[in-house]
Amino acid sequence: MIDFHTHTFLSDGALEPAEHIRRAEVAGYRVLGISDHAGPATLEHMISIANKAALSENKLNRIIVFCGVELTHVRPVQIAAATNYARELGAQYVIVHGETICEPVEAGTNRAAIEAGADILAHPGLISLEDAQLAEQRGVMLEISSKAGHSLCNGHVVAAARQTGAKLIFGSDAHTPDQMPTRSYAEKVATGAGLTPDELEKMFRNAENFCAKMQNR
Repeated sequence: MIDFHTHTFLSDGALEPAEHIRRAEVAGYRVLGISDHAGPATLEHMISIANKAALSENKLNRIIVFCGVELTHVRPVQIAAATNYARELGAQYVIVHGETICEPVEAGTNRAAIEAGADILAHPGLISLEDAQLAEQRGVMLEISSKAGHSLCNGHVVAAARQTGAKLIFGSDAHTPDQMPTRSYAEKVATGAGLTPDELEKMFRNAENFCAKMQNR
């Protein structure tokens, strides 16, 4: 299992990074991304700790851990600067908390994240075809989420990606160990959202390619 969208108690997850990593390993993860919620004021603290956890674990060659960040409820006008700052601080990838219908995310967040060159737009809700097309052009991946609430628009995201060619990636948004899915469960979530078997394999291949890209940076 490859999952770049998970949270520790550095934001609102349940576990400190070392236990979070161990739990993911036991759940069958090969690649884990720690991408805690952050804004401009908390980026430095969160990224510093997550990076240390990833570096320590990766020396063991048991599970690959990446340090990312999820910019969450950041104002659209601040997203570009926050994305650049996160990368300067050492974040290996940037997720932006998209316009899920179950939270009051400010309108324009999806577009701002794509224009900023975020790597992943998480649970983008009722994303417009224009924004999905821009995501395809900019290489921003759209997330298919297994998180309750955020997953409500998975079918819409699949349809938008299918029409525009935007890349999809699976993300659990796991905050607790019981929310870390198996590959089989992730496949069921994506199939329920309307992905064909070929599209399903392409989505998981996107994650493999993204992992290789980060390892080669």
